[in-house]
Amino acid sequence: MRATPILNRGFMGRSLDEFKRLSLFALRAEGVSRATRPFPLKDFHNAEEIKSCKVMSDKDIGGFSISNLDFIPPSTDPKPPPSENKNGHARFHGKISIELPVNRPEIQRSGFAAWRTYDRPFTVFGKALWDMDAYAFLALRIKSDGRKYFVNLQTESIVPTDIHQHRLYARRPGEWETVLIKWSDFVRTNHGVVVEPQREMLKQKIRTVGIGLIDRIPGNFDLSIERIWGTNKEEEELFKEDDRLEEGQLKSKHGAKIKWNEKS
Repeated sequence: MRATPILNRGFMGRSLDEFKRLSLFALRAEGVSRATRPFPLKDFHNAEEIKSCKVMSDKDIGGFSISNLDFIPPSTDPKPPPSENKNGHARFHGKISIELPVNRPEIQRSGFAAWRTYDRPFTVFGKALWDMDAYAFLALRIKSDGRKYFVNLQTESIVPTDIHQHRLYARRPGEWETVLIKWSDFVRTNHGVVVEPQREMLKQKIRTVGIGLIDRIPGNFDLSIERIWGTNKEEEELFKEDDRLEEGQLKSKHGAKIKWNEKS
């Protein structure tokens, strides 16, 4: 007789957490009504959270950009100024270089840095995905240096290399602020090019969340992130439609720059 194998405690613990979450979700009927509580995707309130993220840059393919994601402890000031945070947070920083490696002629473009969460571990319910169908906005608590960052989302889609992107607009660089983005405003891209035709994002099956910098402007960058969550509460006013008309780095397959009110 073969002995019954002992299941990994981490696996069972994750499964129990997922069961509790799904049970509360059903009891509150948030799948069929407007959710009233925030849905946490990622926070950086302790140093261990950094380990669940992957940091990337063109250095991975021979480039020279530098990318770091560090934990910053909470401020000890009982009344911290707008530039400080009473909670622990992550600091995404480094230096962008557009220099090309001389011994890699196949590399024609460099100058990017990014981080994203790793895929969440499996549970008895299968692959762990975030279901954001009951929420109108993705919210981020950030302190920006004013550079042109993008929020990147991966879903459990047919094309695994598709990324849904939106500019991370900061209105008060150097200060902590909450930024809201409508889920419907994200643009589906693949390898930096807007995919045509656009399709609605699978909000029920979000795999990873992250932030990237692809403005290709040489120099230092510095972005702090406290947490990312789903919400129906407008903690901050949304940007006016005109604010989303600014041309970004995303391009269509024809090479035209994409404006945020254009969904090809």
